[in-house]
Amino acid sequence: MVANKKSLWSILLILSLVGILFTGCSTNNTASNTPTPTENNTTPENTTEPETEPSADEPVDGGAIVLGTFSDIVTVNPIFVNDTSSGDVVQFLFAKLYDLDREGNVAVEPWSLAAELPQISEDGLTYTVKLKDTAKWSDGQPVTADDLIYTFDTVRNPDTGSPGISQFDKVDKIAKVDDLTVNITLKQVYAPFQYTLVTELVPSHILKDIPVKELQKDPYGTDPAKTVTNGPWKWTQWKQGESHTMDLDPNYWGAKKPHIQQVVYKIYADQNTEVQALLKGDVDHVSAIPVTQVEAVKANDKIGIIQKPGQSYEYVGFNFDPKNFPDNYGLFDGQKTRQAIAYAINRQGMVDNILKGIGVLMNAPFLPDTWADPKDAAVNYAYDPEKAKQLLAEDGWVAGKDGILEKDGHRFSFELQYNAGNSRREQVAAVIQQNLKDVGIEVKPKGIDFAAWIDQNVNPGKFQAILLAWSLNTPDPDAESIYSSKYFPPAGQNVGWYKNEKLDQLWVDGYSTVDQAKRQEIYKEVAKEISTDLPYVFLYQYGNAIGSGPRVHWKEEDRPEPSLGYGYFFHLINWWVTE
Repeated sequence: MVANKKSLWSILLILSLVGILFTGCSTNNTASNTPTPTENNTTPENTTEPETEPSADEPVDGGAIVLGTFSDIVTVNPIFVNDTSSGDVVQFLFAKLYDLDREGNVAVEPWSLAAELPQISEDGLTYTVKLKDTAKWSDGQPVTADDLIYTFDTVRNPDTGSPGISQFDKVDKIAKVDDLTVNITLKQVYAPFQYTLVTELVPSHILKDIPVKELQKDPYGTDPAKTVTNGPWKWTQWKQGESHTMDLDPNYWGAKKPHIQQVVYKIYADQNTEVQALLKGDVDHVSAIPVTQVEAVKANDKIGIIQKPGQSYEYVGFNFDPKNFPDNYGLFDGQKTRQAIAYAINRQGMVDNILKGIGVLMNAPFLPDTWADPKDAAVNYAYDPEKAKQLLAEDGWVAGKDGILEKDGHRFSFELQYNAGNSRREQVAAVIQQNLKDVGIEVKPKGIDFAAWIDQNVNPGKFQAILLAWSLNTPDPDAESIYSSKYFPPAGQNVGWYKNEKLDQLWVDGYSTVDQAKRQEIYKEVAKEISTDLPYVFLYQYGNAIGSGPRVHWKEEDRPEPSLGYGYFFHLINWWVTE
């Protein structure tokens, strides 16, 4: 039976978060098991809508689904994906080694590359992975152990510059048992490694002869004609800034075949235009409806909305590399200065007024109501402009003639970058600008095209401050790749060049045991330290409002799952469309 959408959504809204389903958040979403920065702009709401019921009770084959977005990709080479839009497209083109079920457990699906769950040695150091003998690349070549070995070895090579290195550099060696079986031995116990295996592979026979330092510039991942994939759909066309077209691979190897013949990923100028396309029927599915547009979408009884707390948190990230500032003078070097900024920002006001009361304040990089939630162990920064002014004065800042603070001959003025077209971030940036002006700090908000911003500013760590979110893509709370000084650009996601030796060690301590109670105590220490030192001002947890038009159908077990990374396409291989 096809689920009744009203009752289904009512259930979804009652459910609590499954857990932290991504390892971190940064400027974009990755398709790997690393945190990814996200450009999405939605918030969870506790309402249900509407009563539309699908017109077809059983799947039909054929047709096209049109998906909406407001950002183009950077690359679909899984080794380098580090943004939401790129990760979205990867979902259709590449099979994962393992997948996640709705509860966030590692699973073997008919469309997974693995034949069975990994076998783990008693000491927790060796994982045996066996591939299906049916899996093939789009050029007809088999998916083999060589592809797994090449992918893992390339990602963990620092010369590659892969954002996923922090999950793969725990590997000591990979031994090929036969063409379909490998033994992966870790250097030490790494509790989240099972989620590292929820990853895409790339074709060794296509890429093995390319020097790793040249791999990112290779057309594989940016030229559809030269990008061999192994998922249900093939990448057939990219009109830059306009759309991506993915057609069903007639030779797709999976035991479960897609119903939908074609996936079109259409790019709009901004979120408001994207939502208007959904309302007009030009788009079938939008994964990020801005909170300002939710009521308008609800008013259309032909469109269903799923809303549920998500796996993303927003933040203001500081840059600690002095080269990004005039005269190499780092504005954010003082801990009291960073704490003052946290006190000066009215975070609760943002939740109340911009997020319409839907959102949960955060003080550390662990989602509320998950097992790693530190609760009171983290320092809370209530809105207190006077406290902010006091801390700034203690840190040596003095008001200049125009009221803007100065120190050592430098004005406290900085650029706050965010992605253009994100209506929520435009509003949040404006609030930050006014809040900090009230305490003597000049903020210059700057919206930049998402793909260009990620590629040219965020990933290489070339900015002064950023307004961004992390979308967490596994249930494990380890976020070493974002906050450890081992992972500065280009081979890492610590794009703000933050260094704290105590935290560096705490992250290692946290993943070096599988005892959850012990890990929980370590992450409380992480929360206390990180919320005191503040590489970020943590803002709030938010979620994505998902909208689907009347042409889109799924059975209850295949409905979108907002609490999972890329869960807005959960089991899309089983969806179908009708005219």
